[in-house]
Amino acid sequence: MSQIEIRLPKMGESVTEATITNWLKEIGDTIELDEALVEVATDKVDNELPSEAEGILVQRFFEVDEVAQVGDVIAIISADKDATVAEKPTIQTKTKPAVIVAEPPKSNIPKEASILNKPTNGKFFSPLVKSIAEKEGMTMETLQKIPGSGQGGRVTKKDILGFIKSGATAVIDASTPAQNKQIKLAPTNTGGFLANIKEPIVLAGPDDEIMEMDRMRKLIADHMIMSTHVSPHVTSYVEADVTNIWNWRNKVKNEFQSREGEKITFTPIFMEAIVKAIKDFPMVNVSVSGTQIIKRGHINIGMATALPSGNLIVPVIKDADRMNLVGITKSVNELAAKARNNKLKPEDIQDGTYTVTNVGTFGNVMGTPIINQPQVAILAIGAIRKVPAVIETPEGDFIGIRYKMFLSHSYDHRVVDGALGGQFVKRVADYLEQFDVNREL
Repeated sequence: MSQIEIRLPKMGESVTEATITNWLKEIGDTIELDEALVEVATDKVDNELPSEAEGILVQRFFEVDEVAQVGDVIAIISADKDATVAEKPTIQTKTKPAVIVAEPPKSNIPKEASILNKPTNGKFFSPLVKSIAEKEGMTMETLQKIPGSGQGGRVTKKDILGFIKSGATAVIDASTPAQNKQIKLAPTNTGGFLANIKEPIVLAGPDDEIMEMDRMRKLIADHMIMSTHVSPHVTSYVEADVTNIWNWRNKVKNEFQSREGEKITFTPIFMEAIVKAIKDFPMVNVSVSGTQIIKRGHINIGMATALPSGNLIVPVIKDADRMNLVGITKSVNELAAKARNNKLKPEDIQDGTYTVTNVGTFGNVMGTPIINQPQVAILAIGAIRKVPAVIETPEGDFIGIRYKMFLSHSYDHRVVDGALGGQFVKRVADYLEQFDVNREL
C-alpha cells in the first residue's frame, strides 16, 4: 500500500513551528490533491495547509493545540483508495527525542494522586497537559481554572508551563466574592524574555467583566514589550502641507477607479514619498543583530492593517521602490482586502524592512508608534486636517486654508540618532509638499 507522509512545510524564513488548531479531515476521510487538510497557527498568521496528495487519511500525529516543528510528519495519506482504518481510530502521537530543560520553579500546589483519569467536567485536556499537571502534583480543580489560549479555550502546553512558572496556587477561585477575586495578568513574557519582571495583581470589582486575551493579542503584547525593551525609542514630529495631494487625488480618483476598477487612497501616495526618502537615507532601512548592523538590500514596506477581530497585522509590499504609483496602489488594495477577509498568507507578512501605520484612520492627529522588530524605524501618519496657515508668496504673506497632517517618526536610538531620524521624516514631508498637482497617472 502506497503511503505519503505529509510534513509541516516551511512557512517563512523565521517560522520554525506551528500549532495545530483544527483538523479539517477525520481519519478515514477521502481527500483530494490541494484540498484543505488542517488549520495551523504560527506566531505570525493563521493558515490552512492543503494536502500534497490524494487518497485516504489514515494517520494523524498531532492533536489540536499541539505544536509541530517544520519538517515534522503531521499525517499520512494512503494512495490506496480501498484502504481501511479502524472504526474508532485514535490519533497517533509522534515520538519526539527527549529534550533536557532547566526545571521550572516549583509551584505551591499541593501534590495529590494522579489526575490522569479524574473527571474533567466536560473540559478537554490533552495527554501532554495532563501529564505535566500530574508531574507537578496539580489538582484537577486547579487545572480547570487555568485560562486557556487554545481553540475553544483549551489549555495548551505554554499555558500550563506559564502558570507553573508564575508560582500561582490558583487563577480564580469561583467561591470567592467577585470584589475579592485576584486576577493574575496572563504572562507577557511567555518566551522567557524579561522573566524577572513581575506583572501586577489586579482586583476585579463586582461589576467588572473578565476577558481572556485571544492568541493574536497575546502575540502582539509579547512583541510590543520585547520591542520597547530592545530598542530605545525616540520620536520626531514634522507637519506637512498636503494640499496639492488632496486636490490632485480629488481630481483623478473617479478616472482612476473607472480605468483600474479600484480606488486610489492617500496611503500609496504617502508610501511613494517614504520610499524616496529611504533611498536618500538608507540607514533607516537596517536591522541590528548584536553589534552588527544589517543594511537591507530591498525596500519592503509594511503597512499596519486592522483585522476583523480588531487586532492589527502588518502585510508587506515587497520591493516597493521598483513600483510606480499605480503598482503601489494595487498592492495596498490587495493586501488590505486580504487582511479584511482573513486571507493573508505567511509570505504576505514577512521580510518587511520599514513600517507605516496610519493613525489618521482613527481620527488621531499624531502618535508614538512602537518599532516593528527587527526593523529600526516606523512612521505614523496622522489625520489630514483643514487648518489656517501662513502662505508665503513673492507678493507677500497671507493667511489661507491648507490641508495639513503630522508625521510621527519613531526610531531605534542605538543606530538611528536624532539627526538621521529627524532628517528622514523632514525629507518625507518635503516630497509630500512638492507633489506635482499636474501629475499624470
